[in-house]
Amino acid sequence: MSNANSAIRIGHGYDAHRFGYGDHVVLGGITIPHEQGLIAHSDGDVLIHALCDALLGAAGLGDIGRHFPDTDPELEGIDSRILLRKVVAELGQRGFRPGNVDATVIAQKPRLSAHVQKMQQCLAQDLGIDVSLVNIKATTTEKMGFTGRGEGIAAHAVVLIHA
Repeated sequence: MSNANSAIRIGHGYDAHRFGYGDHVVLGGITIPHEQGLIAHSDGDVLIHALCDALLGAAGLGDIGRHFPDTDPELEGIDSRILLRKVVAELGQRGFRPGNVDATVIAQKPRLSAHVQKMQQCLAQDLGIDVSLVNIKATTTEKMGFTGRGEGIAAHAVVLIHA
């Protein structure tokens, strides 16, 4: 027997963008200097995009593309933190709030360890939760695959939401 109004739900999100022209990337709402940027309709923040997908999925609300299509000219270049805050508000309207976040950014470059704490603080602020409930990890793929070849960045996010 399923309970559509389950008090606790889990969601998973994934996103990836390829590198292109630019001198920085945006990850977790933080601008990080880099010799390339990410190609995207928005600011290309793969971490926030994966997080939005995880939150929307946990609430049974589809994915980020359904809510914020890349065909919408009003969303071109948008700060992904705005999208995250809109997702959190949508969950709130449905009686849900974020519990905790565990995310992994997969990138050969740039090195992210010096930026993780600031990303966690930024995301915690937008989610309306304590920073201790936001965990971000960064890893490489030992030069395997598109991230390992330096062609782009990917991110996974797992979240718990509750009523």
